[in-house]
Amino acid sequence: MILVMTTSFAFNPKAARLLDAAFDEEVVLRRAQGRQVRSIAGFAGVGGSRRSVTEEVALVFSVSRNQAFLLVETSCALVSRLPNTLAALENGDIDLFKASKVSQLTREVSDEVAAQVDAWMATRLAGRDPAAIRRSVDHAVQKFDPDGYRDRAVKKRALRHVALEHEDETMSKLSGWLPAEVASSIYASLSQAAKKRRRTDQSRTLDQHRADIFAERLLAEDGHGTPRAHVHVYVDLLTLIGAREDPATLAGYGPVPGWLVREIAADPDSTWSRLITDPFTGQLLEASPGTYRSPASLARLIKARDRECTHPGCHRPAEFSEIDHITTWARHGNTDHHNCHAACTIHNHLKEEPGWTTTPTSNGGMTITTPTGHTYTTTPEPLHDPRPQPDDDTPPF
Repeated sequence: MILVMTTSFAFNPKAARLLDAAFDEEVVLRRAQGRQVRSIAGFAGVGGSRRSVTEEVALVFSVSRNQAFLLVETSCALVSRLPNTLAALENGDIDLFKASKVSQLTREVSDEVAAQVDAWMATRLAGRDPAAIRRSVDHAVQKFDPDGYRDRAVKKRALRHVALEHEDETMSKLSGWLPAEVASSIYASLSQAAKKRRRTDQSRTLDQHRADIFAERLLAEDGHGTPRAHVHVYVDLLTLIGAREDPATLAGYGPVPGWLVREIAADPDSTWSRLITDPFTGQLLEASPGTYRSPASLARLIKARDRECTHPGCHRPAEFSEIDHITTWARHGNTDHHNCHAACTIHNHLKEEPGWTTTPTSNGGMTITTPTGHTYTTTPEPLHDPRPQPDDDTPPF
């Protein structure tokens, strides 16, 4: 006999009212930020040199010069060439921090490209977290300015470096400014080694093992070979062969240009897996086994489809997440691609908390309901833009 214990959850209308009231105030703050942005941009236009303006803003706001510079730069960009993003701020759809993601990533592009990106982002701002907005803006910049993006990427890759920052209480931070595919590969290799080591040494956390292995590898003078790790890159076939230049996706990082993906694919150590998508939606239909590993077909399909934790705002790569039921097995959830998803450990356990429920949707996503009754629906991003087929009577040329 199997006994399944369940706990009842009483909806708390007071909690819902308090959360709604807090969000109402957030909208008020966002709209106030919109008015503030216009005032700062206006002041920048009449307040003298940019250096003078920045210093005055830093003083009156009691912030660092760097913070003031970013505030002035963002305000001027929103008012002068990002009208849709500014409108979203003034409507309360986004806050200033999210708006700054658009301005920062369009800082070095022409006014024409900035206008294209701003228009493309108009329907991609509300209800999204800053990391998701940043990725979309990065995608749009690559889409509308591929040559400029490549030139800027070459310059930034030439600026790679290692930095040391001393922190408090005997600790320091050692960081590397590296090409995205290199940094992702290093982190994946460290994570794999840390998980393996922790199976036999539970005295240290996974983070501690990862940090210790990082130090050991850097200090080793007689290492035996280079540790190998696999980094997942999702790319449209037409981009892979150079017929298109749509951005691809580097797991855990976001959009990367086609030229970089082709360089990665050309490496003799790279391995390929075939993904079959629906041309009308861009969603994944089938994933073939990889050449270096053969996980269960269901897990392989879900990881390729979701690509990261499906919880809103969480971008942990699916390779480092768990595959679990949306509707739990104890509640008669099926074990199939409709009812399974990738979720990091924290968010996988969240659905067991009182008041949190998850329901699968028909398009491979899920709907989360919180204890206050708010719902959030997530859907895997398509692997490529929809490609409607031409009518049968359309000439082939």
